[in-house]
Amino acid sequence: MTEVATTDEQAWAAVQARDRAFDGRFVTGVLTTGIYCRPSCAARHPRRENVRFFSDSAQAQAQGLRPCRRCRPDDLARDERAILAAIAAIRDAGEALSLGELALSAGYSPTHFQRLFTRHTGLSPAGYARALRAERAAQALSDAATVTEAIYDAGFSGPSRFYAASDGRLGMAASAWVDGGRGAEIHWAVVPTSMGPLLVAATDKGVCRLSFAEDGAALGQRFPRATLIEGGDSFAALLADVVAAVESPGTGDHIPIDVRGTVFQEAVWQALRAIPPGETRSYAAIAASIGYPRAVRAAGSANGANHVAVLIPCHRVIRADGKLGGYAYGEDIKRELLARERA
Repeated sequence: MTEVATTDEQAWAAVQARDRAFDGRFVTGVLTTGIYCRPSCAARHPRRENVRFFSDSAQAQAQGLRPCRRCRPDDLARDERAILAAIAAIRDAGEALSLGELALSAGYSPTHFQRLFTRHTGLSPAGYARALRAERAAQALSDAATVTEAIYDAGFSGPSRFYAASDGRLGMAASAWVDGGRGAEIHWAVVPTSMGPLLVAATDKGVCRLSFAEDGAALGQRFPRATLIEGGDSFAALLADVVAAVESPGTGDHIPIDVRGTVFQEAVWQALRAIPPGETRSYAAIAASIGYPRAVRAAGSANGANHVAVLIPCHRVIRADGKLGGYAYGEDIKRELLARERA
């Protein structure tokens, strides 16, 4: 029998927690019933002495076991193949693909395929396509000689289509991305908090930088050609709201943010915001929740690339062994944020 990728103790803990992050890494064989299941199977837990762990379905079948009809462990590979094929089709398409086309190619009904795609990626197929085009546009705006050239290079049929698609996402004017933020206005301040000095910076669309132990010089390095305005009456109310949300973490979901990353990074950030205050997740769980269970290291990198501390709660991610793990602003602040949320 091939060994599973985790120890038996870790596997049994995952089964007891019904942890979806472990789906696809092993299957659970129940000798008394003759079936094997996903770790996350919702069926009643078997007795530990009746359980064996196998690296995959083939190994379980070789021991005479059959797949569970409730959790359908063999469908996991099929689901993943269908989603990966759909993602490839979306990336390669010169024009938008309808949900019906994608579902037909995958062999699922449109409703089931949309639910499946969203569960794996954190976005609907249409949302994924929009985010992908916006990502390409942002990259093109950094490389192209003109905004118009970038718009067509990204696959938009014209400027109006681009501005409609990017509204609310790029935040700064499109031309700002061509030249290091030139033309963008960012209000900022460094304010005292019980956890140390806090830099707060925002465009007219939301908070674009929130960090401990940074100052205006550090902000200037991030946005070298933006117009940085310290303070300002229009900024005061948002600033007070942000500080209150930092002092009482878990209360700032209503505060608008203006951040941009790759499709993968933004999916990770959405997953972070979906973690209930006071709870934590492992990097593996975050990767699995967005449909990339093997991209644990990439999920960690996306977590570290977060521009907006606390509001995008990367402090809620800990190591698989339960230890805090790293944090950009130090473990003491991470521990305090978690303690306040749990209180």
